[in-house]
Amino acid sequence: MTLAVQKLPTGFGRLWTAQTVSSLGDGVLHSALPLITLTLTRDPLAIAVVTAAGTLPWLLFGILGGALVDRWDRRRTMWVADAARALLLAVPAAALALDALTIPLLAAVAFLLGLGGLFFDTAATAYLPGLLGRDAALLERANSRMRGTQTAASGFAGPPAGSALLALGRAVPLLADALSFALSALLVRSLPAVPVPAPEARESLLKQARAGASHVFRDRLLLGLALRPAVGNVAFLAMETVLALFAHDRLGVGASGYGLLLTAEAVGGLFGAGFASLLGRRLGTGTALTCTATVEGLAILAVAAAPNAYVAGLGLAVCGAGIGATMVLAPSLRQAIVPAHLMGRVASTSRMLSMCAAPFGAFLGGWLATAYDVRTPIFVAAGLLLTMTVVTATMTSNRRVEVALRAAAAETDEPSRPAALV
Repeated sequence: MTLAVQKLPTGFGRLWTAQTVSSLGDGVLHSALPLITLTLTRDPLAIAVVTAAGTLPWLLFGILGGALVDRWDRRRTMWVADAARALLLAVPAAALALDALTIPLLAAVAFLLGLGGLFFDTAATAYLPGLLGRDAALLERANSRMRGTQTAASGFAGPPAGSALLALGRAVPLLADALSFALSALLVRSLPAVPVPAPEARESLLKQARAGASHVFRDRLLLGLALRPAVGNVAFLAMETVLALFAHDRLGVGASGYGLLLTAEAVGGLFGAGFASLLGRRLGTGTALTCTATVEGLAILAVAAAPNAYVAGLGLAVCGAGIGATMVLAPSLRQAIVPAHLMGRVASTSRMLSMCAAPFGAFLGGWLATAYDVRTPIFVAAGLLLTMTVVTATMTSNRRVEVALRAAAAETDEPSRPAALV
C-alpha cells in the first residue's frame, strides 16, 4: 500500500520565496563586502572588526531577543526586520557615493544588520513549526528545500553577481541587497498568521529568557546540537576573515576568482542539502551529524594545504556539502522536539552560542594571520572542527535522538515519526 505524502501548505511557498530572494541579496553582499573592505584597508585586524561586528548582536541580545520573539507576532517581526535592513543599507551606499565610507561606519552597519538578522532568523525558526504543525517529516522536507535554495542563491548565484555588480560601482551590491530585503518584507507580510503561544503568566522577560536558556543547557542533545555550530563558527570565521586575502596572496586569484571559490562551496552545500534526508535515514541523524562534521574538518585541512585555487575550490565544495547536510538535519530535529512556547528562546539561545563564538573566531583569524601566516588560521580551523566532532559525538547519538522524538510525540499526542530523521 502506498502512503500519501502530505503536501506543504501554500504559505510555505511564500516564505520559501522570501528567503530565496533575501538569500540572493546576502550572497551578493557576502562576496562584495570583504572586497569593499579591502578598498579601505589591508589590515587583517581591521577586516576582522567588520566581520565580527555582524555577529556581536547575538552575543549581546541573543537570549533576550528570543524571549521577545516568543512574545511578539512572529510574522510581523520578520517583515519589520527585513524592511529595517533595507533602509539601513542606504547609509553605506550614500557614504560610498560621497567617498565618506570608513571602517567604523562599515562595522556599525554590519552590527545593525546583524541585529535585524537576529530577530528575523529567530522569528522564522519559531514560525515554521507552527505553520507545519511540528510534523517531523514536513519540517525536514521544508528545511531541505529552504537550505537548498538558500545555498544556491547566497552561494552559487550571489557571489559572482556581487563581484560583477562591484565592477559597476562599490555601492551597487549594497543597493541590490537592500532591494532583496524590501521584496522579502513584502512577501513575508502576506503570510498566513500562526497563533503565538501565550507567554507564562506574570513572568518577567528575564525569567522567560532564563527558562529558554535552561532548556538548552539541561538537555544534552540540544546542547550538543548547539555546541557544534558554536565551535564551528570559531573555525569558519577564523578562515573566512582571511579567505579573501589568502585567495589573493597565496592562490593568485582576483575578485572574480574569489567569487568562484565561494560558489564552489555553495555547489557543495546544494548537494549536501539534497542528500541530507537519505543520509539521515541510512545512518541515523546522530551518526550522520558526526560524519558531516568530520568531513568539514578534513575538507578545511585540504583548503589550508592547497597549492592552487583548484584544490582549494574542491576542499570548499566538500566542506559545503557537509554544512548543507548538517543545516537540514539539525534544525529539523530541534524544531520537532522543542515545545512551541519555547521555540523562539531555544532557537535564539542555540544561535547565540554559535554566533557569540564568531567574533572570537574572526579576531583569532586576524591575529594568527598577522602573527604567523595567512594559512595558519585555516589549519587551526580544521583542528578545531575535528576536535569538536570527537567531543560532541555521544551528545547527539542516535539513541538520544530516538528518545527525544518519542518524548515530543507523546507530549503532543501525535504518532512518532523517527524514520524521517533517524
